[in-house]
Amino acid sequence: MKPSQFTGLILIIMVLFLIMGAALYYLMSNQVSQIEDRTLGSLQQANQDISTRVARFMEPTPTIVPDPVSIIHEVRTLARLETIQYSVEKVITADSGREDLKALFGDKLLFVAHGDVTAGINLEKLGLRDVQLHGKAVTIKLPEPEVLVYRLDNQSSYVYDRQTGLLVKQDTQLETLARQKAEEEIFNSAIEDGILNQARINAEVYLDRLIRSLGYDEVIFLHDAESVD
Repeated sequence: MKPSQFTGLILIIMVLFLIMGAALYYLMSNQVSQIEDRTLGSLQQANQDISTRVARFMEPTPTIVPDPVSIIHEVRTLARLETIQYSVEKVITADSGREDLKALFGDKLLFVAHGDVTAGINLEKLGLRDVQLHGKAVTIKLPEPEVLVYRLDNQSSYVYDRQTGLLVKQDTQLETLARQKAEEEIFNSAIEDGILNQARINAEVYLDRLIRSLGYDEVIFLHDAESVD
């Protein structure tokens, strides 16, 4: 073999070694990078788990345990004919503090209230003298309709917005007062909308059907000052 050919062969072998070394370095670097990524991910996950456990230890989930003993104070027999229910939404604004100092000492909230009002007839107030039979006709003087139940739906009601001054803490009683006012306004709204009159109409329609189904041909309802003969 001539010296020039031998030199060329040596160069080719060196180039091949360089290429193989570069490829091996790339593969090893890639594997190391993947191992580092997996290790970093594992460490981050471990740190997150530790942080979560510490947070749970410092602020544990509230545990609510009802007393197994229940005390029933009273049991009453009811004879209420519920004939209508309103679902009412009211927006209540509650604020405290002087108007000129609200930015520093004021507390204001916007409360969206949802509640129900149920009205009907309390049949406990229906006496024997209030019902008269005349052959196939029945004359009834029903008690005055009344609101039987009204309540604020706490699960559906919420504080929509609240603004507190820079130098005061939130007034813990402000939301309580807003809820009380909301319950009152829900009641008043149903009354103003005529829930009692509709409760009477619904009661008469229901009782008319019921009495006629018993074989009577006519049902007469008396109101206010009218009396049963």
